Amino acid sequence: MAKAIYTAQAQVTGGREHGHGHTEDGALDVQLRPPTGEGSPEGTNPEQLFAVGYAACFEGALAAVARRERLELGEVSIDSRVSLFPTPERGFKLGAELHVSLSAVNDPTQAVKLVGAAHSVCPYSNATRGNIEVTLTANGQPAGETLPSPSPSSEPGGEEADNGQA
Repeated sequence: MAKAIYTAQAQVTGGREHGHGHTEDGALDVQLRPPTGEGSPEGTNPEQLFAVGYAACFEGALAAVARRERLELGEVSIDSRVSLFPTPERGFKLGAELHVSLSAVNDPTQAVKLVGAAHSVCPYSNATRGNIEVTLTANGQPAGETLPSPSPSSEPGGEEADNGQA
């Protein structure tokens, strides 16, 4: 494996129920609470942290792609959703949506192409590819989707991924 460019170090105690997490450098210090549907005034949950991290990382990947192509992206905004789903095996899985707005990219085809290229570069996209469903849009247009490989116990056609994700 190649030498790491960066390694984040964090510690969590108490898990997602009544936990506390912090990074070694003190830049992040959060109280962890389970999802309540409306957000928790006492803390955040891992899905919220993942949604913020994925969107931030994806925006960095977009910037890298734009630099390579010598393009100006203008203001970039990413609305992200990370959903938690039950599985038939009584486990859990995630699904993610990234809705990307590129203010300086007026051509819908170019916006979709840029988001697709960023999806190939983004470390979060590479980590989730084949593991969870990821839905992408670029300036309101569908920009691709990766579907996880079916698990041996899942229904054919991936029906289990449609558990009310909107």
